[in-house]
Amino acid sequence: MSETTQEVSPVETREGTVEITLKVNGKSHRIAVEPRMLLSDVLRHELGLTGTHVGCEQGVCGACTVLVEGEPQRSCLMFAVQAEGREITTVEGLTPEAGLSPLQAAFERHHALQCGFCTPGMIVTCEALLRSGRPVTEETVREAISGNVCRCTGYQFIVDAVLDAAKEGAR
Repeated sequence: MSETTQEVSPVETREGTVEITLKVNGKSHRIAVEPRMLLSDVLRHELGLTGTHVGCEQGVCGACTVLVEGEPQRSCLMFAVQAEGREITTVEGLTPEAGLSPLQAAFERHHALQCGFCTPGMIVTCEALLRSGRPVTEETVREAISGNVCRCTGYQFIVDAVLDAAKEGAR
């Protein structure tokens, strides 16, 4: 029996899948997903954006945090279909082509990361704070990152980095 090759459309839907369009880091992606597929899994496995880490898969650790319409969101608690047509920004979308963002550079200067597992979620969460227009104080930084678990740094270096980035006018 000979096998024939057929041209497949960019989005091949299978039984039990739905076609959605996600706007991620400024680019639109049409993909077919199962309705129960989590946004974190779509970002990592379908779009190859592995900067979004998956830790607890219960929304507790914050490693999977992305921005949805500019607000921090645990991508492990959101179905991809819920993100249809909404602007999603991952840590990759915060990194300029020519190096590090001011916040990322401040994390580097202040040694605000060690193993790096929590870092993408921390960066995304802190970027949302910097963009919010709220005062950036030690208290507001600690409040913002209170839902992000880090087992290595003890948080002080992270707080220092965000305060430094805010002082330098990051966003």
